Amino acid sequence: MSLISPDNHMAVMAGLFVISAAAFLLEKTRLGSHLTGAVIAILGAIAASNLNLIPHGAPAYDFVFSYFVPILIPLFLFRADLRRIVVEAGRMTLAFLLASAGTVAGVTVAALALDLSALGAAAPIAPELREPAVAALFTSTYIGGSVNYAALGELTRLNADASFFSAATAADNLFSAVYLGMLALMPGWLWLARRFAPHDQAPAVVEQAGAPVTAMSLTLSLALALLIVTVGDALVVWLGLAGWRYVIITSLALCFATLAPGMARQLSGSFELGVGLSFVFFAAIAAGADIVAMIEVAPLLIVLVVILLAIHALVTFGFGLLFGLSLPELIIASNAAVLGATTAPALAATKGWTNLVTPGVLVGVLGYALGTFVGTLVYKFWGIIL
Repeated sequence: MSLISPDNHMAVMAGLFVISAAAFLLEKTRLGSHLTGAVIAILGAIAASNLNLIPHGAPAYDFVFSYFVPILIPLFLFRADLRRIVVEAGRMTLAFLLASAGTVAGVTVAALALDLSALGAAAPIAPELREPAVAALFTSTYIGGSVNYAALGELTRLNADASFFSAATAADNLFSAVYLGMLALMPGWLWLARRFAPHDQAPAVVEQAGAPVTAMSLTLSLALALLIVTVGDALVVWLGLAGWRYVIITSLALCFATLAPGMARQLSGSFELGVGLSFVFFAAIAAGADIVAMIEVAPLLIVLVVILLAIHALVTFGFGLLFGLSLPELIIASNAAVLGATTAPALAATKGWTNLVTPGVLVGVLGYALGTFVGTLVYKFWGIIL
C-alpha cells in the first residue's frame, strides 16, 4: 500500500506535478543540467513509487496517457511552419534528415542483431509484433522525442507494460544525456574537426518576437490542441484508419502551423506548456516501474540503445562529411534528433554558434512532425516482413 491511495485522484495528480516541478528546479543545478529534467522526473517517480509514496498504478495515470499524450502533439507543432523550416534551415534540414536516416539504420541493425521479441512481454500485443513495436518506439524517440515516444507507446500498446516502458524511457534518457555530452566535446577533437567543411558564421536570422504569454494565449492553445485531436479522432473513425491516429493528428497540426502562421504565433506559451505536460507524462509512466523487472530487461535495452546511437552517429557524421556539411551543423542536427528541440538551441548558444540557434529549434520541431510518421511506418513495415 502506498502513502497516497490510487483512488485519491487529486493527490496522485498532485504527486505527478510536484515531481515534474522538482525536475524543472533541479535541472538548474550543476548535476541536474547534465542529467536533464526528463531524466530527473523519471528517476524521481521511480523512487517515489518504489518507496510507496505514490502508487504503481492509478486511474490518474490512465488519464494522463489518454488525454495528455494526444494534445502534446499539436502543442509542440504550432511552431512547425514548414515553409519557414525550408527557408531558414535549408542546410540544417539536410543534416537533420541524415540524422533521421541514421536513427532508422541504427534501429534496423539493432533489430537484426538482437532478439527484441521478449521485450514488452506483459503488453497486450501478439509476440510476433513485439519486435516491430520496440523498433518503432525507439525510431520515434530518436527522431522526435518524448511526444513521439508517447504516441508510439500507445499505438503499439507497449505502454501497457509499465515496467518495460519505464525502463525503456530511463535507458532512452540516460543514454541521450551521455550522447549529448559526447556531442558537446566533439568540437574540441581537432583531428575530427579538420575533416569537415569550415562552419559559416553568417549573422543569425533575427526571429520576430512572439506575442506575450497570457491566460488567453494558453487557453487558446489548449482549446485548439483539443479541437485538432477531436477532429483527428473523427477522421480516424470516418476513414477507418485506427492505426494512423497520431499521423492524422500530426498532419492537422502541421497544416494549421504552415497555412496560418500568423494565428499560430498568437499561441504563445504552447510549446512550453507541452514541455511541462511531457514531464508529467514521464512521471506517470515511470511510476509504474517495478525495479526488479527493470533490471531484468535493462541489459538488452542498453545494448539496443548503444547500437542505435553508434549507427546514428556513423551515418550522420559520415554522410555529412560527404555532403560538405560543417561539424557544428551536424552536431546540432544530431542533438535535435536524439534530444529534441529544447536542447539543440541551448547547445548551439553555449558553443557560440548563434546562427544555428533558430535552425536548431526549427529542425527539432520538424522532428516532432517526422517522428510519429517514421515510427508508424517502421512499425507497419516490420510487422509485414516478420
